[in-house]
Amino acid sequence: MGTVHDLLEAKGKQGAIEAGFARSIVEAAAQYLADEDNALGFAYSGWAQCALPHKRLPDDAAWSISAERLRLMVEPGRRPVGEDPQAFEWVGVPYGSHARLILLYLQTEALRTGSREVELGTSLRDWLGRIGVSVGGMTGRSVRDQAERISRCRLTFHLATAGKASGLVNQSIVDKALFIESGASKQGRLSLETAKLSETFYEQLQKHPVPLEEAAIKALNNNAPALDVYMWLAYRLHVLTADRLVTWKALKGQFGTGFREMYHFKPKFNGSLSLALAVYPAARIEVSEQGVILKPSRPPVAPKTYALRST
Repeated sequence: MGTVHDLLEAKGKQGAIEAGFARSIVEAAAQYLADEDNALGFAYSGWAQCALPHKRLPDDAAWSISAERLRLMVEPGRRPVGEDPQAFEWVGVPYGSHARLILLYLQTEALRTGSREVELGTSLRDWLGRIGVSVGGMTGRSVRDQAERISRCRLTFHLATAGKASGLVNQSIVDKALFIESGASKQGRLSLETAKLSETFYEQLQKHPVPLEEAAIKALNNNAPALDVYMWLAYRLHVLTADRLVTWKALKGQFGTGFREMYHFKPKFNGSLSLALAVYPAARIEVSEQGVILKPSRPPVAPKTYALRST
């Protein structure tokens, strides 16, 4: 059986489904192949190794996840309540696909404009609309909620080199955010209009960007686990010089902290991996009993293309 991309070109969606590919995989691959915009997105390499939670945590709970020599810690923020200057409520850490999309937008715009200060508001809504996310109704409320969570929380990457901590220790991602009063609310529930990336994070983003295809992000826009796997593959595969086995234990530690048992995690990860491969045709992967074998592959965005567009 050929790849889903080969079958789509030869026999169309129905032919690919009849050949045994899940409809979700076929739809993602078809949407990716049909996109002609060729737009780019960017993420700091740290996000390709450690990600936010997929589901909501208790509002006062922190989040921590590790992968190889990198650790992400997220501390929940607080917002004022009422007129008492000492009264606050927990906002909670960002989570899910909308938080990931907002962070991708922040990083992409910062690199595109060459500025740490990024406009949100209409600009963010326009970008989300371009990648297929409507910002009306419940989705709009979710996007505003995740933007506020990102702005009020403290997101810190800890890098370790030769056993010593270095890098972004104790550095926030967002250094400053501008909130605009939303209606007559007195609870500090505000509309986020601009955000300023911290200087240290912006420098690291400039030094270690992972170029991504906007078409891939669009096809996975409502699937946080698949977005995580796609970014991970985009970061890892093109720098390999030989096959590399990543064990199931390591994969569960990086992508499956919400699963107690390995037999619950494996099928979910395989589903996310299949979706990621549907929007990354050049990726070469082999799933084995021991784990996933990563093979040297072309990056999703050619270096020359990235160099031309980033000048």
